[in-house]
Amino acid sequence: MMMMLNLKYVGVLLPVALLLGVAFVYLNSFYRLKEGFYDSSTGRFVDENLIGSPDLHLVAPDGLKYPQPSIMHGRTDIVSVTPWLAPIVWEGTFNPVILDSIYQKKNISIAATVFAVGKYIMFLKNFLETAEEHFFVGFRVNVYVFTDRPKEVPEVKMAAGRELIVRSVPSSKRWQEISARRMELIQTLIEETLLNNVDYIFCLDVDSKFHSRWGTESLGGLVAVIHPGYYQDNRNKFPYERRPSSRAYLASGEGDFYYCGGAFGGLLMEVHQLARTCRKNFEDDAKENIEAAWQEESHLNRYMWTNKPSKVLSPEYLWQDFKPRNPEIHTVRFSGVIKNYAEIRPN
Repeated sequence: MMMMLNLKYVGVLLPVALLLGVAFVYLNSFYRLKEGFYDSSTGRFVDENLIGSPDLHLVAPDGLKYPQPSIMHGRTDIVSVTPWLAPIVWEGTFNPVILDSIYQKKNISIAATVFAVGKYIMFLKNFLETAEEHFFVGFRVNVYVFTDRPKEVPEVKMAAGRELIVRSVPSSKRWQEISARRMELIQTLIEETLLNNVDYIFCLDVDSKFHSRWGTESLGGLVAVIHPGYYQDNRNKFPYERRPSSRAYLASGEGDFYYCGGAFGGLLMEVHQLARTCRKNFEDDAKENIEAAWQEESHLNRYMWTNKPSKVLSPEYLWQDFKPRNPEIHTVRFSGVIKNYAEIRPN
């Protein structure tokens, strides 16, 4: 009698347990789908929360010697931390020996994207050659060049562990369209190629060149660069998108700094989230015949108003060659070259 009773309960409880198991798998998959993104190479959704950050645990090698740091002495002509406690990187605020020794042990890899569409191909050789001299020297770097003129990509000798990859893209009759597509292409590159292969990504303007070190001091979760043209101005003078109808809109009295669209980066997942959001907002604006004042730069500034960068790079990291160097700019690391826009832009 007891045996029959037990079997009866088993017959009832087993289907219930199976249903609970199916529900758990479904809900768990739903949670992962919400929190992750689709990896087309594996056919799976990837949970962004499960991917480790190389930024979290900073271990210096034993026996490393360097000058004693001080909290009482240092630069007094600049601010080196934001109100939300993100570092602002200037010359003299970091020790490259410490940072390089930490990240070399991690064996990190970095991707850089650059868009050389139309006549902008003329700037690519200088960009690539100076990057070899100054951009993450001694680290694994893949440079992805997006161009409509792949046969004109120059041959540049690259060090071991560094590679140049060319991606073909269509031409455009408007430079604004070229600018606008960057976020879409960056998002797709991360999802289809870089996932699980790269730790950090930096997205840089091709009509620029490196003058001095750009290295591990720039690494962070979400990394922004302060625009050299506006860093001394009141934020009401920043060229934010001011029309409330646009998803890039920032009202008077809003905004922290004016960030460059020509240089930004960080951890792969952070930049993926930025690119995905900016792309969607741009496309939703376009459906309503709205184009933000400075295309993806406007949407980037709107995104970083609510999604604060965890590291901010000073204007050293994207100066302008036509500008005289201000006293607080002790070094220029990366800068936009002098050019005639009428000659290189399609419109």
